[in-house]
Amino acid sequence: MDGTQQVSLQVAGSFKAFLMKSSSKSNLNLYDHLSRLLMRVIEERPHDVVDVMEDLSHDVKLRLYLDTQNSLQDLQQTTAAEELAEQQKESALPNVSEIAYFLEQAGVGLGREEMQRVFLALKQLVSSYTMQRCRLWGKILGIERSYIIAEAEFAEGEEEDEDGPEEVADDEAREIDAKEKAEREMDPLPQSTYKAPPVVPKEAKGTGANKFVYFVCNEAGLPWTKLPSVTPAQITVARQIRKFFTGRLDAPIVSYPPFPGNEANYLRAQIARISAGTQISPQGFYQAIEEEGAEEEGSSEDGIEENPEYEGVPVGELVDSLSSWVHHTQHILQQGRCTWVNLAVKTEDESNEEEGEEVEEDPDEPEPEVGPPLLTPLSQDAEIFETVPWSSSLSSTLTSQHAIAIMRSNCWPGSCAYAYAKKFENIYVGWGLKYPGDGYSPLLPPAPQSEYPSAPEITEDVDPTVEEEQALQDALDEKQAAEEAEEGDSDEEQDEEDD
Repeated sequence: MDGTQQVSLQVAGSFKAFLMKSSSKSNLNLYDHLSRLLMRVIEERPHDVVDVMEDLSHDVKLRLYLDTQNSLQDLQQTTAAEELAEQQKESALPNVSEIAYFLEQAGVGLGREEMQRVFLALKQLVSSYTMQRCRLWGKILGIERSYIIAEAEFAEGEEEDEDGPEEVADDEAREIDAKEKAEREMDPLPQSTYKAPPVVPKEAKGTGANKFVYFVCNEAGLPWTKLPSVTPAQITVARQIRKFFTGRLDAPIVSYPPFPGNEANYLRAQIARISAGTQISPQGFYQAIEEEGAEEEGSSEDGIEENPEYEGVPVGELVDSLSSWVHHTQHILQQGRCTWVNLAVKTEDESNEEEGEEVEEDPDEPEPEVGPPLLTPLSQDAEIFETVPWSSSLSSTLTSQHAIAIMRSNCWPGSCAYAYAKKFENIYVGWGLKYPGDGYSPLLPPAPQSEYPSAPEITEDVDPTVEEEQALQDALDEKQAAEEAEEGDSDEEQDEEDD
């Protein structure tokens, strides 16, 4: 190092020492003040900075003075953006824009334009009812029109009754049965031994397959239509038929076995089946609620709640292992319900009707049907027609650190779920039909009912021939002549006794 460089370093050191000399009034130094001022300019980048430098310098001094001299700070004023965020936080609607972005990364959904229209339609639906939660369930395609479906959960006591027309129909059916019964008593017919199976009652609102309420519309912006509750009979028949949707809720369902309802009921049954089989979430997002007495009663309807300690599952683990995903919707049993009901238990009306009839031996108590519990891992799902039930993938293999995990159902094509960090969502976009395997085979009709059993009192005799009729007539004539001869002899004997 030469002499010139040594002199320069000495000058710079003395100049820095001068800048760092503290003021006797404010106890500040120019070096720190200029550093803060330059950082403020770099962060805010004000327009015409040379003209506002003095104001910025004064503001920097003032803030530093307030931070050091006053421990009580003024409350920050709430901005309009923060107020809007608080309103959206309490809303029943999720962040549809964020969901649309993730669905676009997953390669599913309805597109940006349609998702925006759907968001406005959902907002209008939420403003019409008092709901706790509302989300886009999906879209079912139809031959003529499609259905956009919203899944909603009403606040307790806010849902309207919908069973009025069914009760009226039941009253009319009872009147018709009473008239037919009166006519049969006047002209009795041979009684059939066939007994119809008992009707499985539907689940109450807010439970099982009727846990949520669903609204549909053919296009975003059109009025929403509330679907009726689903019955076990509708689910049972829907499992046996395969029909495309037309897009008209009042369209009849022509099928075998006959479906009890129109397309609105069939749509509601398919929604229940799809939800029960494809609504999934990452392991640990939900946790079971242990209710007191649940084990004693043998109930399998334990509720679930969000786990506040959930930290998320790595995306790689979600893709590699099916055990990282679980079902958070109840399984539908063969009975058509999520919770089994004992049909062998007779009601009071049935017991009163059977008092006058012959008492038969009670059948053995049926064994309760139990399905897989909630939060069952996807690794326990059975294969369908030698096909794995789920397929997993990443949204991008180039930037895997920013990719999301995607799960697609092979049992219900069109059902998809994604997960990223602490967020996940389910959606269905398809024809509303289950994977049939190699081909669909319609259900064959049952064997014809057998005739009444043969017995002497209901069996007709064979018509006699002419010779048999003549022989019978001759026998009757001889019998009649013999009876007349006996009567004549008895009359003569009586006359002789009188003489």
